[in-house]
Amino acid sequence: MMTGRSQVGSVKDLEVIKSPSDNDTGIGRFHFSDRYSVFDWGEMPDHIQNKGAAISVLSAYFFERLEDMGIKTHYLGLVENGKRKRLSGLSAPSRIMEITLLRVLKPVEKDGIYDYGCYRDAAGNFLIPLEIIYRNSLPVGSSVFKRLEKGELTPGDLGLAEMPSPGERLREPAIDVSTKLEITDRYISWDEAGEMANLSEVEIEGIREITSKVNKLITDEFDRIGLVNEDGKIELGFSPERSLMVVDVLGTLDECRFTFEGIPVSKEIARIYYRGSNWHEEVERAKRTDRMRWKKLV
Repeated sequence: MMTGRSQVGSVKDLEVIKSPSDNDTGIGRFHFSDRYSVFDWGEMPDHIQNKGAAISVLSAYFFERLEDMGIKTHYLGLVENGKRKRLSGLSAPSRIMEITLLRVLKPVEKDGIYDYGCYRDAAGNFLIPLEIIYRNSLPVGSSVFKRLEKGELTPGDLGLAEMPSPGERLREPAIDVSTKLEITDRYISWDEAGEMANLSEVEIEGIREITSKVNKLITDEFDRIGLVNEDGKIELGFSPERSLMVVDVLGTLDECRFTFEGIPVSKEIARIYYRGSNWHEEVERAKRTDRMRWKKLV
C-alpha cells in the first residue's frame, strides 16, 4: 500500500495519505462515488445520483455513535475544503471520509485454495479477513435459503426448530461469517474463521458482541423512521495493540437490507431488478463453473 496512491473499488476509492507499517497505522481517505454493484460484479453501467455523499454521511453518523458507545473505530472524520471535521461541523454533505489505515494481509491463492498462514504471526494492526453478517429476519432473496437447500446450513444454526419461510422474523438475531479477501467470498463456520484469522475464543466472542451492539444501534435508529433492518454486515480489524475496531463503512443501504412495510428500499431493489435476467443467470452459471475466474465467462 503505497503513499499517494489511489485504489479504485466497486463503489468507493481509497486514497492512501500515509501507508501503515508492521506496527503503526496509516491514514487514508475514502472517496464515495455514485457507483453501485450487485452480485459481486463490480461497477454497474448506471449510477445513482448523490449516492456517494449519502453513504458517506450516514456511515459517519453511525461511526460517531459507536464512538459515543465506547466502541473503537477507524473513523477520523469527514473532509470539507481539505479539512477533517466532525459531522456536526459540515456546511454541506461530504463524500470524503478520513480513516485510520490498517494493514491488509492477503492470503496466498494456489489452484483455488487460499493459504492464510500470514495471520499466524500477525500480532496486530491488520484488517481481519472476514465479513460479519447479522440477520434479524430472512427476507425473500436471502442467501440463507440457498444454503439451507444445499445443506450448508441447518435451521438449528439460525435458532429455528424447522425450515423457515421467506419473510420469517428470527426470535434472536443470527450472526454469520464469510471470507472477505477471496475472489468469490464464501460462508464459513466460526471454527474455520477462528483458525483462518488466528482468533482466540475470547476475540470471536468480542466480534460477536460488537456485531450485536452495531445491529441494535442500526435497528433502533431506522425503526424511528419506519424502516426495518432485515440484515447487514460489518468489518473489523485489530489495532496495533490488538484491540478490535470497526472498519470500512456501516449502517448504509449498501451494507444493510432495509424494508418499508415489506418493500425493499436498499440495494436489494437493484438485485431484484437484475435477478432472473439473462445476465444474472450467466453470472450464477459462471460462478458455479469456476469461482476463481467466473467473470471471464460472462
